[in-house]
Amino acid sequence: MTAPVLRIAITPGEPAGIGVDLAVALAQQDWPHQLVMMVDPDLLQARAEQLGKPIRIRPFDGSQPATTSLAGEATVLPISLVTECSAGQLNPANAAYVLATLQAAVDGLTQGHFQALVTGPVHKGVINEAGIPFTGHTEWLAEKAGNVPVVMMLACPSLRVALATTHLPLRAVADAITQPSLKTVLTILHKSLQQDFAIEHPRILMSGLNPHAGEGGHLGREEIEVIEPVCRWAQAQGWQVSNPLPADTLFTPPYLARTDAVLSMYHDQGLSVLKHVGFGHAVNITLGLPFVRTSVDHGTALDLAGTGKAEVSSFIYAIETAINMAQQRAKANS
Repeated sequence: MTAPVLRIAITPGEPAGIGVDLAVALAQQDWPHQLVMMVDPDLLQARAEQLGKPIRIRPFDGSQPATTSLAGEATVLPISLVTECSAGQLNPANAAYVLATLQAAVDGLTQGHFQALVTGPVHKGVINEAGIPFTGHTEWLAEKAGNVPVVMMLACPSLRVALATTHLPLRAVADAITQPSLKTVLTILHKSLQQDFAIEHPRILMSGLNPHAGEGGHLGREEIEVIEPVCRWAQAQGWQVSNPLPADTLFTPPYLARTDAVLSMYHDQGLSVLKHVGFGHAVNITLGLPFVRTSVDHGTALDLAGTGKAEVSSFIYAIETAINMAQQRAKANS
């Protein structure tokens, strides 16, 4: 039986960055599913010509069945720029455009037009410079989905790392990790590994917060008072969750060979390792949303925009991951 053709919403992100270049690159190959780009068609066409890779624009029609994407074509749901844009040159005036592309994607997901969302890199600084509070895709999408609790997870072929906290100053991390919050994160991670990755009995390594996982309380008591009780709670449910381990120990081959995901306590603790292992071939995944969302593992790279030097591998991996997750989620919910 032939699998149905899915529609994947693509937001290229910051119009001055490499996300538009990558959208052009994606349109240079056939896809077994339909990629629908939320973008200004004039911007996409102009960047394609700048890169020497002209494409044909096809307007998106949600009333028609999904079709596979053909090399040399781009299906576009048009969103107009606020003002003209040049590659590599940020303009706060286009911050509203960036969020409009995301909103169009969320609307399409809510209406059932799309089965997953893949986002290109945005520039948080220029959005905030425009007077729009914006912490990141993860938090923005969680709010749009009804303030649902979500978990950021990055993955590459050999490693998955989820985060107990995301974009916080380091001095705020310890206070943000509580037993209720950690239980919520662990529950979302466990469910997603089952539902979206077809892992019936996920094996999760829990990192400690402090050096040496607190050294029995001599280097901090968060492990004893917060993390260990949550580990025992999970183990009592039959989940395969380790006790808190020192981060400098658990990211070693003997441990990683026995796990499906690592739950790190803060951003750089886990993602520094993952990006070292899989940069360019990693994907950012938001767990807990009512829809599948993945993203590239890199930034806007303004210096590369319009040069033809942008590497599309992370975007391709993000799309392939989104397709696999959407198919697996549909199977799990059928």
